[in-house]
Amino acid sequence: MAKKIFVSATSQDSGKTTISLSLLYQARKKYKRIGFIKPIGPKPIDFLGRRIDTDPATIAQVYGLEHLIDDMCPVVVEPGMTQQVIEGKIPVAELEGRILRAVERLDRECDFLIFEGAGHSGVGSVLGLSNARVAAMVGAPVLMVTGGGVGNVIDAVCMNLALYREVGAEVRLLVANKLIAEKREKTLHHLRLAFGGAGFEVLGGFNYQPVLANPTLKRVAKVLGIEVIGDREDLMRIAHHVQIGAASTQRVVDMLQEDTLLLVTSSRDELLVTLSTLYALPEYRSKIAGLVIPGVTPITKITQQILDKSGIPWLRTSKRTDNVFLAIHENVSKLTPEDKEKIALIQQLSMKRFDFDTIDQLFSV
Repeated sequence: MAKKIFVSATSQDSGKTTISLSLLYQARKKYKRIGFIKPIGPKPIDFLGRRIDTDPATIAQVYGLEHLIDDMCPVVVEPGMTQQVIEGKIPVAELEGRILRAVERLDRECDFLIFEGAGHSGVGSVLGLSNARVAAMVGAPVLMVTGGGVGNVIDAVCMNLALYREVGAEVRLLVANKLIAEKREKTLHHLRLAFGGAGFEVLGGFNYQPVLANPTLKRVAKVLGIEVIGDREDLMRIAHHVQIGAASTQRVVDMLQEDTLLLVTSSRDELLVTLSTLYALPEYRSKIAGLVIPGVTPITKITQQILDKSGIPWLRTSKRTDNVFLAIHENVSKLTPEDKEKIALIQQLSMKRFDFDTIDQLFSV
Protein backbone atom coordinates (compact mmCIF):
# COMPACT_ATOMS: atom_id res chain seq x y z
CA MET A 1 0.00 0.00 0.00
CA ALA A 2 1.34 3.44 -0.99
CA LYS A 3 1.84 6.44 1.25
CA LYS A 4 -0.45 9.12 -0.20
CA ILE A 5 -0.10 12.92 -0.31
CA PHE A 6 -2.73 15.05 -2.06
CA VAL A 7 -1.06 18.26 -3.30
CA SER A 8 -3.64 21.01 -3.68
CA ALA A 9 -3.48 24.80 -3.64
CA THR A 10 -5.36 27.95 -2.74
CA SER A 11 -5.21 29.25 -6.31
CA GLN A 12 -3.93 28.48 -9.79
CA ASP A 13 -0.18 28.72 -10.45
CA SER A 14 0.82 28.49 -6.78
CA GLY A 15 3.46 25.91 -7.60
CA LYS A 16 1.77 22.52 -7.16
CA THR A 17 3.74 20.82 -9.92
CA THR A 18 7.00 22.29 -8.62
CA ILE A 19 6.23 20.92 -5.15
CA SER A 20 5.23 17.55 -6.63
CA LEU A 21 8.48 17.36 -8.60
CA SER A 22 10.43 18.17 -5.44
CA LEU A 23 8.70 15.57 -3.29
CA LEU A 24 9.11 12.85 -5.89
CA TYR A 25 12.77 13.73 -6.36
CA GLN A 26 13.47 13.19 -2.69
CA ALA A 27 11.02 10.31 -2.25
CA ARG A 28 12.83 8.14 -4.78
CA LYS A 29 15.91 8.27 -2.53
CA LYS A 30 13.87 6.57 0.19
CA TYR A 31 11.14 4.62 -1.61
CA LYS A 32 11.75 2.02 -4.29
CA ARG A 33 8.54 2.69 -6.24
CA ILE A 34 7.21 6.23 -6.63
CA GLY A 35 4.06 7.26 -8.47
CA PHE A 36 1.97 10.25 -9.51
CA ILE A 37 -1.68 10.79 -10.39
CA LYS A 38 -3.68 13.83 -11.43
CA PRO A 39 -7.25 12.55 -10.94
CA ILE A 40 -8.86 15.38 -12.93
CA GLY A 41 -6.90 16.65 -15.92
CA PRO A 42 -8.20 19.94 -17.38
CA LYS A 43 -5.41 20.50 -19.93
CA PRO A 44 -5.34 17.47 -22.24
CA ILE A 45 -2.61 16.70 -24.75
CA ASP A 46 -1.72 13.68 -26.88
CA PHE A 47 1.00 11.61 -25.24
CA LEU A 48 2.10 8.03 -25.96
CA GLY A 49 -1.05 7.36 -27.98
CA ARG A 50 -3.51 8.58 -25.38
CA ARG A 51 -5.13 11.77 -24.12
CA ILE A 52 -3.69 12.94 -20.83
CA ASP A 53 -3.13 16.14 -18.86
CA THR A 54 0.14 18.02 -19.37
CA ASP A 55 1.33 17.59 -15.77
CA PRO A 56 1.34 13.77 -15.57
CA ALA A 57 2.92 13.66 -19.03
CA THR A 58 5.73 15.89 -17.74
CA ILE A 59 6.18 13.95 -14.49
CA ALA A 60 6.23 10.64 -16.36
CA GLN A 61 9.05 11.82 -18.61
CA VAL A 62 11.10 13.41 -15.84
CA TYR A 63 10.98 10.38 -13.52
CA GLY A 64 10.56 7.51 -15.97
CA LEU A 65 6.99 6.65 -14.97
CA GLU A 66 5.68 5.91 -18.44
CA HIS A 67 4.79 2.37 -17.34
CA LEU A 68 2.14 3.89 -15.04
CA ILE A 69 0.77 6.33 -17.59
CA ASP A 70 -2.57 4.58 -18.09
CA ASP A 71 -3.54 5.37 -14.50
CA MET A 72 -1.89 8.77 -14.08
CA CYS A 73 -4.89 10.80 -15.31
CA PRO A 74 -8.13 8.80 -15.12
CA VAL A 75 -10.48 11.72 -15.89
CA VAL A 76 -9.40 13.93 -18.79
CA VAL A 77 -11.64 16.95 -19.25
CA GLU A 78 -12.30 17.41 -22.97
CA PRO A 79 -14.34 20.31 -24.45
CA GLY A 80 -18.06 19.89 -23.77
CA MET A 81 -17.56 17.31 -21.03
CA THR A 82 -18.73 19.54 -18.19
CA GLN A 83 -22.04 20.16 -19.95
CA GLN A 84 -22.50 16.44 -20.46
CA VAL A 85 -21.97 15.81 -16.74
CA ILE A 86 -24.39 18.58 -15.76
CA GLU A 87 -27.00 17.18 -18.17
CA GLY A 88 -26.53 13.69 -16.73
CA LYS A 89 -25.17 12.21 -19.96
CA ILE A 90 -21.98 11.26 -18.13
CA PRO A 91 -22.77 9.96 -14.61
CA VAL A 92 -20.58 11.27 -11.79
CA ALA A 93 -20.40 7.68 -10.51
CA GLU A 94 -18.64 6.68 -13.74
CA LEU A 95 -15.95 9.31 -13.18
CA GLU A 96 -15.59 8.29 -9.55
CA GLY A 97 -15.11 4.70 -10.67
CA ARG A 98 -12.34 5.67 -13.09
CA ILE A 99 -10.45 7.45 -10.31
CA LEU A 100 -10.91 4.74 -7.70
CA ARG A 101 -9.84 1.96 -10.07
CA ALA A 102 -6.71 3.91 -11.09
CA VAL A 103 -5.84 4.59 -7.45
CA GLU A 104 -6.35 0.94 -6.55
CA ARG A 105 -3.88 -0.13 -9.24
CA LEU A 106 -1.32 2.54 -8.33
CA ASP A 107 -1.68 1.60 -4.68
CA ARG A 108 -0.40 -1.86 -5.56
CA GLU A 109 2.38 -0.60 -7.84
CA CYS A 110 3.77 2.21 -5.67
CA ASP A 111 5.23 2.76 -2.23
CA PHE A 112 4.88 6.55 -2.40
CA LEU A 113 2.10 8.24 -4.38
CA ILE A 114 1.58 11.94 -5.09
CA PHE A 115 -1.89 13.15 -6.06
CA GLU A 116 -2.00 16.57 -7.71
CA GLY A 117 -5.20 18.56 -7.70
CA ALA A 118 -6.21 21.12 -10.29
CA GLY A 119 -6.24 24.55 -8.65
CA HIS A 120 -8.06 25.36 -5.41
CA SER A 121 -10.22 23.08 -3.28
CA GLY A 122 -13.40 23.71 -5.28
CA VAL A 123 -12.00 23.07 -8.77
CA GLY A 124 -13.80 20.09 -10.28
CA SER A 125 -17.10 20.83 -8.54
CA VAL A 126 -18.78 21.19 -11.92
CA LEU A 127 -18.07 17.48 -12.40
CA GLY A 128 -19.22 16.65 -8.89
CA LEU A 129 -15.56 15.95 -8.06
CA SER A 130 -13.93 18.92 -6.38
CA ASN A 131 -10.34 18.55 -5.25
CA ALA A 132 -11.58 18.39 -1.69
CA ARG A 133 -14.05 15.61 -2.47
CA VAL A 134 -11.48 13.60 -4.42
CA ALA A 135 -8.96 13.86 -1.57
CA ALA A 136 -11.57 12.54 0.85
CA MET A 137 -12.72 9.85 -1.58
CA VAL A 138 -9.23 8.38 -2.06
CA GLY A 139 -8.21 8.82 1.58
CA ALA A 140 -5.21 11.05 0.87
CA PRO A 141 -4.20 13.70 3.47
CA VAL A 142 -3.73 17.15 1.95
CA LEU A 143 -0.64 19.30 1.47
CA MET A 144 -2.00 22.76 0.60
CA VAL A 145 0.26 25.08 -1.41
CA THR A 146 -0.29 28.81 -1.13
CA GLY A 147 1.46 32.04 -2.02
CA GLY A 148 4.06 33.96 -0.09
CA GLY A 149 2.00 36.73 1.51
CA VAL A 150 0.25 36.98 4.87
CA GLY A 151 -3.21 38.59 4.82
CA ASN A 152 -4.29 37.26 1.43
CA VAL A 153 -2.83 33.84 2.24
CA ILE A 154 -4.73 33.59 5.53
CA ASP A 155 -7.98 34.56 3.81
CA ALA A 156 -7.45 32.04 0.99
CA VAL A 157 -6.44 29.20 3.32
CA CYS A 158 -9.47 29.70 5.55
CA MET A 159 -11.82 29.67 2.57
CA ASN A 160 -10.28 26.49 1.14
CA LEU A 161 -10.04 24.82 4.52
CA ALA A 162 -13.78 25.11 5.01
CA LEU A 163 -14.51 22.90 2.00
CA TYR A 164 -11.93 20.29 2.95
CA ARG A 165 -13.42 20.02 6.40
CA GLU A 166 -16.96 19.91 5.06
CA VAL A 167 -16.23 16.80 2.96
CA GLY A 168 -14.00 15.15 5.55
CA ALA A 169 -10.59 15.62 3.92
CA GLU A 170 -7.70 16.19 6.32
CA VAL A 171 -5.24 19.04 5.69
CA ARG A 172 -1.94 18.18 7.38
CA LEU A 173 0.49 20.66 5.90
CA LEU A 174 0.47 24.20 4.51
CA VAL A 175 3.42 25.10 2.27
CA ALA A 176 3.88 28.82 1.73
CA ASN A 177 5.49 29.06 -1.69
CA LYS A 178 7.11 31.80 -3.80
CA LEU A 179 8.26 33.63 -0.67
CA ILE A 180 10.07 36.95 -0.89
CA ALA A 181 13.57 36.05 0.33
CA GLU A 182 14.07 38.99 2.67
CA LYS A 183 10.62 38.48 4.21
CA ARG A 184 10.75 34.68 4.39
CA GLU A 185 11.22 34.15 8.13
CA LYS A 186 8.87 36.97 9.12
CA THR A 187 6.15 35.68 6.78
CA LEU A 188 6.44 32.12 8.08
CA HIS A 189 6.40 33.38 11.68
CA HIS A 190 3.12 35.22 11.14
CA LEU A 191 1.52 32.33 9.28
CA ARG A 192 2.44 29.93 12.08
CA LEU A 193 0.94 32.30 14.63
CA ALA A 194 -2.22 32.68 12.57
CA PHE A 195 -2.71 28.92 12.16
CA GLY A 196 -1.36 27.85 15.53
CA GLY A 197 -4.53 25.98 16.48
CA ALA A 198 -5.65 24.91 13.02
CA GLY A 199 -4.40 21.33 13.28
CA PHE A 200 -1.80 21.43 10.52
CA GLU A 201 1.87 22.38 10.18
CA VAL A 202 3.20 25.39 8.25
CA LEU A 203 6.43 25.06 6.25
CA GLY A 204 8.18 27.31 3.77
CA GLY A 205 8.49 26.35 0.14
CA PHE A 206 10.62 27.99 -2.52
CA ASN A 207 11.60 31.62 -2.52
CA TYR A 208 10.33 33.49 -5.56
CA GLN A 209 12.71 32.65 -8.41
CA PRO A 210 12.30 34.53 -11.71
CA VAL A 211 14.24 31.76 -13.44
CA LEU A 212 11.44 29.33 -12.50
CA ALA A 213 8.55 31.68 -13.20
CA ASN A 214 9.59 32.98 -16.62
CA PRO A 215 9.38 31.34 -20.08
CA THR A 216 11.96 30.15 -22.54
CA LEU A 217 11.75 31.20 -26.19
CA LYS A 218 10.84 27.62 -27.06
CA ARG A 219 7.95 27.71 -24.59
CA VAL A 220 6.66 31.02 -25.99
CA ALA A 221 6.77 29.55 -29.50
CA LYS A 222 4.80 26.51 -28.37
CA VAL A 223 2.18 28.62 -26.58
CA LEU A 224 1.68 30.84 -29.63
CA GLY A 225 1.81 27.92 -32.07
CA ILE A 226 4.55 29.46 -34.21
CA GLU A 227 8.23 28.78 -34.89
CA VAL A 228 11.27 30.78 -33.89
CA ILE A 229 13.10 32.29 -36.87
CA GLY A 230 16.69 33.51 -36.73
CA ASP A 231 19.20 32.25 -34.17
CA ARG A 232 17.74 29.00 -32.82
CA GLU A 233 20.70 28.23 -30.55
CA ASP A 234 19.07 30.25 -27.77
CA LEU A 235 15.71 28.46 -27.79
CA MET A 236 16.13 27.60 -24.10
CA ARG A 237 17.09 31.16 -23.17
CA ILE A 238 14.77 32.41 -20.44
CA ALA A 239 12.95 35.69 -21.03
CA HIS A 240 12.97 37.36 -17.63
CA HIS A 241 11.01 40.35 -18.88
CA VAL A 242 8.26 40.76 -21.48
CA GLN A 243 7.99 44.31 -22.83
CA ILE A 244 5.51 45.78 -25.29
CA GLY A 245 7.27 48.10 -27.72
CA ALA A 246 4.61 50.77 -27.80
CA ALA A 247 6.71 53.79 -26.80
CA SER A 248 9.14 55.73 -28.96
CA THR A 249 12.13 53.81 -30.29
CA GLN A 250 14.56 55.55 -27.93
CA ARG A 251 12.27 54.98 -24.95
CA VAL A 252 11.96 51.26 -25.71
CA VAL A 253 15.74 50.96 -25.95
CA ASP A 254 16.22 52.87 -22.69
CA MET A 255 13.77 50.54 -20.91
CA LEU A 256 15.52 47.33 -21.94
CA GLN A 257 16.43 45.00 -19.08
CA GLU A 258 18.42 41.78 -19.05
CA ASP A 259 16.83 39.03 -21.16
CA THR A 260 13.87 41.03 -22.46
CA LEU A 261 11.38 39.55 -24.92
CA LEU A 262 9.90 42.42 -26.93
CA LEU A 263 6.47 42.52 -28.55
CA VAL A 264 6.75 44.89 -31.49
CA THR A 265 3.89 45.25 -33.98
CA SER A 266 4.72 44.62 -37.65
CA SER A 267 4.07 48.28 -38.54
CA ARG A 268 6.94 49.56 -36.34
CA ASP A 269 9.70 49.29 -38.97
CA GLU A 270 12.04 51.77 -37.29
CA LEU A 271 11.89 49.91 -33.95
CA LEU A 272 12.33 46.48 -35.56
CA VAL A 273 15.37 47.74 -37.50
CA THR A 274 16.89 49.39 -34.40
CA LEU A 275 16.51 46.30 -32.21
CA SER A 276 17.88 44.04 -34.95
CA THR A 277 20.91 46.30 -35.28
CA LEU A 278 21.48 46.50 -31.52
CA TYR A 279 21.33 42.71 -31.24
CA ALA A 280 24.73 42.57 -32.93
CA LEU A 281 26.30 44.58 -30.08
CA PRO A 282 27.44 42.52 -27.02
CA GLU A 283 26.12 45.09 -24.54
CA TYR A 284 22.63 44.74 -26.03
CA ARG A 285 22.59 41.06 -26.94
CA SER A 286 22.35 40.21 -23.22
CA LYS A 287 19.29 42.45 -22.98
CA ILE A 288 17.41 41.33 -26.10
CA ALA A 289 16.19 37.73 -25.79
CA GLY A 290 14.12 38.01 -28.95
CA LEU A 291 11.14 39.55 -30.73
CA VAL A 292 7.52 38.61 -31.14
CA ILE A 293 6.04 40.50 -34.09
CA PRO A 294 2.22 40.58 -34.00
CA GLY A 295 -0.13 42.29 -36.45
CA VAL A 296 -1.62 41.87 -39.91
CA THR A 297 0.49 44.56 -41.60
CA PRO A 298 3.18 42.87 -43.74
CA ILE A 299 6.79 43.40 -42.72
CA THR A 300 8.48 45.57 -45.35
CA LYS A 301 11.08 43.94 -47.58
CA ILE A 302 14.04 45.95 -46.24
CA THR A 303 13.03 45.37 -42.62
CA GLN A 304 12.71 41.66 -43.36
CA GLN A 305 16.22 41.60 -44.80
CA ILE A 306 17.66 43.35 -41.74
CA LEU A 307 15.86 40.94 -39.39
CA ASP A 308 17.20 37.93 -41.30
CA LYS A 309 20.74 39.26 -41.48
CA SER A 310 20.89 40.17 -37.77
CA GLY A 311 20.19 36.62 -36.58
CA ILE A 312 17.93 37.94 -33.83
CA PRO A 313 15.40 35.26 -32.74
CA TRP A 314 11.91 36.36 -33.77
CA LEU A 315 8.41 34.99 -34.03
CA ARG A 316 5.70 36.22 -36.40
CA THR A 317 1.97 36.08 -35.64
CA SER A 318 -1.16 37.75 -37.03
CA LYS A 319 -2.65 37.96 -33.53
CA ARG A 320 -3.13 41.29 -31.79
CA THR A 321 -0.43 42.48 -29.40
CA ASP A 322 -2.70 42.41 -26.35
CA ASN A 323 -3.79 38.84 -27.10
CA VAL A 324 -0.17 37.73 -27.50
CA PHE A 325 0.85 39.41 -24.23
CA LEU A 326 -2.06 37.77 -22.40
CA ALA A 327 -1.30 34.34 -23.87
CA ILE A 328 2.33 34.53 -22.77
CA HIS A 329 1.48 35.56 -19.22
CA GLU A 330 -1.33 33.05 -18.77
CA ASN A 331 0.23 29.96 -20.31
CA VAL A 332 3.99 29.91 -19.95
CA SER A 333 4.34 29.07 -16.26
CA LYS A 334 3.74 25.34 -16.76
CA LEU A 335 6.86 23.20 -16.66
CA THR A 336 7.61 20.92 -19.60
CA PRO A 337 10.14 18.07 -19.91
CA GLU A 338 12.23 20.33 -22.17
CA ASP A 339 12.79 22.73 -19.25
CA LYS A 340 15.76 20.65 -18.11
CA GLU A 341 17.64 23.55 -16.51
CA LYS A 342 14.57 24.62 -14.53
CA ILE A 343 13.82 21.07 -13.40
CA ALA A 344 17.43 20.52 -12.33
CA LEU A 345 17.30 23.77 -10.36
CA ILE A 346 14.03 22.74 -8.68
CA GLN A 347 15.55 19.42 -7.66
CA GLN A 348 18.68 21.12 -6.34
CA LEU A 349 16.73 23.73 -4.39
CA SER A 350 14.35 21.11 -2.99
CA MET A 351 17.20 19.62 -0.99
CA LYS A 352 17.73 23.01 0.64
CA ARG A 353 14.11 24.05 1.12
CA PHE A 354 12.37 20.78 2.04
CA ASP A 355 13.11 18.50 4.97
CA PHE A 356 11.62 15.43 3.33
CA ASP A 357 11.85 13.33 6.47
CA THR A 358 9.69 15.87 8.33
CA ILE A 359 7.09 15.91 5.54
CA ASP A 360 7.22 12.13 5.24
CA GLN A 361 6.58 11.77 8.97
CA LEU A 362 3.62 14.20 8.86
CA PHE A 363 1.90 11.93 6.33
CA SER A 364 2.79 8.66 8.04
CA VAL A 365 -0.02 8.53 10.56
